[in-house]
Amino acid sequence: MKTLKSALLGAAALLPAAAHAGELNLICSADVVICEALVGAFEEGHPDIDVNMVRLSSGEAYAKVRAEARNPQTDLWWGGTGDPHLQAAHDGLSAEYSSPMLGELQDWARGQAETSDFHTVGVYSGALGWGYNTEILAGKGIDPPACWADLLDPALKGEIQIADPNSSGTAYTTLATLVQLMGEDEAFDFLRQMHANVSQYTKSGSAPVKAAARGETGLGIVFQHDAVSQAVAGFPIAVVAPCEGTGYEIGSMSLIDGALNEEEAKTFYDWVLTAEAQNLMPGAGSFQIPSNRAATPPAEAPDLSEIKLIDYDFAEFGSAERRKALLARWDREIGSLPLE
Repeated sequence: MKTLKSALLGAAALLPAAAHAGELNLICSADVVICEALVGAFEEGHPDIDVNMVRLSSGEAYAKVRAEARNPQTDLWWGGTGDPHLQAAHDGLSAEYSSPMLGELQDWARGQAETSDFHTVGVYSGALGWGYNTEILAGKGIDPPACWADLLDPALKGEIQIADPNSSGTAYTTLATLVQLMGEDEAFDFLRQMHANVSQYTKSGSAPVKAAARGETGLGIVFQHDAVSQAVAGFPIAVVAPCEGTGYEIGSMSLIDGALNEEEAKTFYDWVLTAEAQNLMPGAGSFQIPSNRAATPPAEAPDLSEIKLIDYDFAEFGSAERRKALLARWDREIGSLPLE
């Protein structure tokens, strides 16, 4: 079996070298293993471009880009949920760019570009849900939760982890999903009740299911592909798509307005939308649905056609006003509550 490194090098060799020399300052909002794999393959195929990569969650990435608005230090932001990318577009923090690769992408990926007036684009997709530790729940005699409503079961007290929506795109997608499923007031009532079962609000969106895999908590609310990743790695994690329906993400990419290394950023942008680049991701433990139609979806990836997905309104919940209002209300009504 080929090692991950040899597979990455082999795929990189298939890709043309960049015509532009220089640096690329990249924010990556996916798992660090995926980030490093993509950067390594890109640098092999483009030896004249040195990538300076920092891994930040979606909310942290948006905050960094916004803080640097008058003096951008970032050239490109890859990955993470689409809502903060759309807010960055609304706020004038990202630049318009129509990649020549757009014609090869799935409809939902091109739709993300069209919604943002081509200030962002879809790079992968995945459905929201959770992963639970089968051994912990069985050992405590807890019925595995199949629906959002089941997360209010008092037996789960102290067994749930979810990220803070201010730092995590995963958690913001959860918040926006519940609002769309239930109505805003009802969603916040649900979150207040679920808070009694929450042991920690993490910074990273994938951290809760990693904690469940390590046996530190019973359940993590995450994108399902992050739970699949832990199950594939051999941990006792079962993956759940909530019975009432669930939201999904369009992981996105944005060229930063005023980027110092614009041509290098466009080179990476176009490259990472190719089927060859996207086919590298499963080898790094990434089980999202790729945006290039010719890329091969991982066999382990949840089948979106078998999941009850809501008609997630990316335009509304990615808008600056809506997002800011929901986060402010979460801070007041949920984030301020003590953890028991």
